Amino acid sequence: MDGTVLVADDDRTIRTVLTQALTRAGCKVHATSSLTTLMRWVGEGKGDVVISDVVMPDGNGLEMLPKIAQDRPGLPVIVISAQNTIMTAIQAAEADAYDYLPKPFDLPDLMKRTARALDRKQRVQIEPADGPEERPDELPLVGRTPVMQALYRLVARVMNTDLSVMISGESGTGKSLIAKAIHDFSDRRTLPFVTATVADLRDLEGPARIMARVRGGTLLIDEIGDLDDEIQARIVRMMDTPGDHVPRFMATSQSDLTEAMNSGRVRQDLYYRLCGATIHVPALRERVDDIMLLTEHFLAREERENGMKRWLGPEAIELVRRYSWPGNVRQLENAVRRLSLTSRSDEISKTEVEAVLGSQPEAEPLLSGGEREKLSASVGRHLRRYFDLHGNMLPPPGLYQRILREVEAPLIEIALDATGGNQAKCADLLGINRNTLRKKITDLDIQVTRRRKLM
Repeated sequence: MDGTVLVADDDRTIRTVLTQALTRAGCKVHATSSLTTLMRWVGEGKGDVVISDVVMPDGNGLEMLPKIAQDRPGLPVIVISAQNTIMTAIQAAEADAYDYLPKPFDLPDLMKRTARALDRKQRVQIEPADGPEERPDELPLVGRTPVMQALYRLVARVMNTDLSVMISGESGTGKSLIAKAIHDFSDRRTLPFVTATVADLRDLEGPARIMARVRGGTLLIDEIGDLDDEIQARIVRMMDTPGDHVPRFMATSQSDLTEAMNSGRVRQDLYYRLCGATIHVPALRERVDDIMLLTEHFLAREERENGMKRWLGPEAIELVRRYSWPGNVRQLENAVRRLSLTSRSDEISKTEVEAVLGSQPEAEPLLSGGEREKLSASVGRHLRRYFDLHGNMLPPPGLYQRILREVEAPLIEIALDATGGNQAKCADLLGINRNTLRKKITDLDIQVTRRRKLM
């Protein structure tokens, strides 16, 4: 790589790692923990690419992007952020960021993106869009797992297109929230967002009334797979003759729509009209590492709304993580609200969680697709879904190392637990050198608990 990279991050370790990696790759690097210093460098004409964190001691990195665009048109800015929410991804897209990566990021992946930015010498142009007049501080679509980050980037890419969108996923995963987020941050956000149900479409004049209500905004058809053939035919005609104000069509489905089409439950002509872009919202058991992130989000919301500060005890945390949550995020939200209101003390105990979950539906274990399913088949299902999240585009480069890291970290954590934290026994169990195990614990940022002390 050839060029000068400006790095702004308040984490000294990240600045050091990026400086060393970029320097070895042939770049000149200026690194700072201050947005003020970064903006001074930009104003002085320094830098061919900017890599900036969002939350900085003296400001917000995203808020600096319009000023950078004004002072230095064409200067690529790569945003890195530990704020792993759909809001961050959308704001980065709206602010014309060249690229966006969540923390912890994959260093080889970031290096390749930086190289592409240096080669192009100009930003990828994303149609800017002002946000709604009023936005919530947070959206309940949070997650730091790779599948959720891929979903956020896909939402950011499709929000200002006119493509129809099919959103699939189990009940309670947040399909309607995804649809509303796409509308609220799109160019159509000032126009109506209308959800059409079976009752709206059953009447012969229903489609006409719905089109009059939506007036060029967004029309969401809820649970398309539950509609009979006659109603599906009406939707096809409605999409073919939308009138003067063409809305954007979106639909949700709990079932696999391809299978539903192949079995004849969904009309082929309707399927192809709706699947301009497909978004799959993963089940909560497919992103286990997001369970506590969501739990903390809901507990914080209860504290803001009801003034009750609650937290989970260690054993309660483990129980919440291991439960399979068949009702997904909606079930977790309701359980946390109930625990917050009924807990006898500020720390929610394992017994209280058991009492709440005891009334919840039974479900299969988190990491199993059935006892007879081979591990390779289970992994294959998750990988296929990860590829499907990107639609017609390939996932970001560096997939091999990224997948290995996702498998390696829980394997080592479980092995450490199984051996009571004895690293010699753990290394022997895994069949690797003890020094290799130590290095992986550090590289993968595996937290050492009381049961897993370094020997």
